[in-house]
Amino acid sequence: MIGRLRCLVLDCPDALQLAAFYRRLIGGEVERPDPRWAVGEGSAVLRGDAGPVLAFQGVADHRPPVWGAPEQQFHLDVRVDDLGAAHDAVLALGAVPLDDGGDGQAWRVYADPAGHPFRLVRP
Repeated sequence: MIGRLRCLVLDCPDALQLAAFYRRLIGGEVERPDPRWAVGEGSAVLRGDAGPVLAFQGVADHRPPVWGAPEQQFHLDVRVDDLGAAHDAVLALGAVPLDDGGDGQAWRVYADPAGHPFRLVRP
């Protein structure tokens, strides 16, 4: 092992706005004091009780990935118990549907307000 994963960093146009979106989606606290996470101007950190730390870095010329395009590098999976209820909730937060998963699929794909893809996944 060379190192340990510290956090996932998402580039975006507005770090605090995107951190607030994910706080409402997965819980946690934005900017919870922690000596390991120095937050500078234009960045934000979301820490929960479980899972990885998400950090958000403001980038003036941010270009969101395109779902399914070869240059798309990754997406986040968020486990939910009820896809229908979660669908309505993420739309209310400002998510944009990208792929409904088709008939009987256990997932749906959305873009967050900065355009990053994430999936809602049923257990």
